[in-house]
Amino acid sequence: MISVIIPTLNAGQGLPRTLSSLWDANCGGLLREVVVSDGGSADGTGEIAEAAGCTLVTGAPGRGAQLARGANAARGEWLLFLHADTALGPGWERAAEAFTRRDEAAGVFRLAFASDRLAARAVAAGANLRTRFFSLPYGDQGLLISRARHDRIGGYAPLPLFEDVDLVRRIVAESGRGALRLLPAEAVTSPERYERDGYVRRALRNQSCLLAYVRGVPPERIAERYA
Repeated sequence: MISVIIPTLNAGQGLPRTLSSLWDANCGGLLREVVVSDGGSADGTGEIAEAAGCTLVTGAPGRGAQLARGANAARGEWLLFLHADTALGPGWERAAEAFTRRDEAAGVFRLAFASDRLAARAVAAGANLRTRFFSLPYGDQGLLISRARHDRIGGYAPLPLFEDVDLVRRIVAESGRGALRLLPAEAVTSPERYERDGYVRRALRNQSCLLAYVRGVPPERIAERYA
């Protein structure tokens, strides 16, 4: 069964939508638990998580560290890491269950934004192509990985940024580029940052930050211009 791990920090507005997208799988017995790893929210996020029956773990903020704490608390044979502003689309539970039976390295969902704008669809399409051909998904696409493989490659590092890229690079280093599979269901994420900054501008900023990380710039420095 699958443990879902969700890092949160003042995520009370979007978390109910994320949790509701998991209910069908919970009713079908696929989910063992949902672990919310909170970094000190002051907006009732923890209360929302506990009221929904989630396991709540708390600690210092920082998504890499929060994901690691959540994984340590999880008990499932498979781990699904999911952002608090991302809801899984219809059929995700069937895609996830089929994937776990094949026991491949790791899987991510197709990215979509909760927006009908053409720019939103274009950015999502680009991210999905990047995932398919270069094994570089966004963290918003979720990550489904077996507990055994997660532990073997060391899990999430306590990075302030690009903790998802760091982990995916280790998955690919262990099992090859084809080890990361694009699952036939959507992860529908909030377009808030793209709407605020502009889709093209935000996409270019993301790519610039990623290139800086690949060149070896410390994530702490990149985080200063990413927010």
